[in-house]
Amino acid sequence: MTDASTTAARRPGEQALTALGLSAPAPDPADASAHSFPGGGRWRTEIPSCEGPEALAVVLKEASRLDVPIHRISQGSGVWMLTDAEITEMVESTGERDIELCLFTGPRGTWDIGGSTRTDSRGAGLRARGHDAVAGCVEDAFRATELGVKCLLVADEGVLWTLHRARAAGIIPADTTLKVSALIGPVNPAAYAVYERLGADSVNVPSDLTLDHLTEIRRVSGAPMDMYIEAPDDLGGYVRMYEVAELIRRGAPLYLKFGLSKAPGIYPYGHHMRELTLATAKERVRRGRLALDLLARHGADGDMAPLGSRLPGDLRRFEISA
Repeated sequence: MTDASTTAARRPGEQALTALGLSAPAPDPADASAHSFPGGGRWRTEIPSCEGPEALAVVLKEASRLDVPIHRISQGSGVWMLTDAEITEMVESTGERDIELCLFTGPRGTWDIGGSTRTDSRGAGLRARGHDAVAGCVEDAFRATELGVKCLLVADEGVLWTLHRARAAGIIPADTTLKVSALIGPVNPAAYAVYERLGADSVNVPSDLTLDHLTEIRRVSGAPMDMYIEAPDDLGGYVRMYEVAELIRRGAPLYLKFGLSKAPGIYPYGHHMRELTLATAKERVRRGRLALDLLARHGADGDMAPLGSRLPGDLRRFEISA
């Protein structure tokens, strides 16, 4: 990788546009994030929608072939859609490579019997409806962590706060990290700060946030941010590869998520969707290679966090009352 400390990063098309009298204003240093991951580095990578051991094997093989570094692999169907043996296999495979495995917790509103999610307003979306849904998410968290999973994906503020309290109380391991889903991701700095205080260790923001929005967030919170560089169609289908260097400059510490547009949804996954799931898993890794190549060409690839790093650093939390 290029050493960013010795090679000045350039922006896409910069030299040609300058020669044509179309140069852009110089980046404002005040826009840059002042934050980084503990131990150094301003960005990590994530391959999402890895729906079981077979898809994981495809991702790991393709990542090795294309030399794509991976810090985190996440799954979207949920802990409850995997057997103990499947979870154990995924934990062991990622553990051998020092990759963080993140599994989604429990029941969610979009698969529930509540009719509001099927209206034009989409109701409460993925949030956990009622006590029983929260209990299902908690049950998933206990089961996953007992099997060695160290990162849990949540889509409900109440579930997030509950699992943070459980972590603080030693009910689940203290080094468990909690990740907020893109489907409830905050869109302003005040909301982002609230998620941090509720216990989030990384927060997936919607991929349509502007660069200025990222700067606004970074002025109030240093909690790691997750962002789809290419978003699935149900999250907008945005492809922001040429912005990767600037997204890092504004949004660090940032997880670069390599999703896939123009692909059918695969949640909740089952064997009936096997061929599609394996093909899209492989292509997500290739999309990651494309984005990393862009970073390298622009001389902006030198600030990657060390492989194997996963903890978020010191974050601000709401006080937990007795």
